[in-house]
Amino acid sequence: MTIAIYPATFDPITNGHIDIAERAAAIFDRLIVAVYARPLKRLLFSAEERLAMTRQALKHIPNVSVESYDCLTVDFARQKGAQVVVRGLRVLSDFEWEFQLALTNRKLAPDIDTVCLMASQEYSFLSSSVVKEVAMAGGCVDNMVSTHVVSALKRKFEGLGEKGSDKVQIISLRD
Repeated sequence: MTIAIYPATFDPITNGHIDIAERAAAIFDRLIVAVYARPLKRLLFSAEERLAMTRQALKHIPNVSVESYDCLTVDFARQKGAQVVVRGLRVLSDFEWEFQLALTNRKLAPDIDTVCLMASQEYSFLSSSVVKEVAMAGGCVDNMVSTHVVSALKRKFEGLGEKGSDKVQIISLRD
């Protein structure tokens, strides 16, 4: 049985993430979607919120489980008996970062391979940062994330108030 992990922060999970998870689940016997709890960046959602949203978004895939982790990705993979780390590539700039991560992981764990799946064309522009900025500016993200994520984003930004943009690290679509 081939076990793979698909690690990311999922802040929040997007339709692009779901697409990669569905495709990876069709390739591997078991896919563990791994929600990284302690990234070195400011997040909009807590680890618990991200875990719950991700579980709900992927509940339709029978061979997928969703777990949180806070250690090295390769250590988590070993703990779970995974032989493969799945990553998604959207644009050319993703390749450089993912290549560096794959080589680092290979150095740390030569027994674990990295498999990159190209984003489907309809999601190649999509990132969690883009979703957060569009939602924060009042734009429609209905075709970018699941309905429950749309609701969670609305609640979160309402709770942050007018100064919410000071608390959320985003890329700027306006520049």
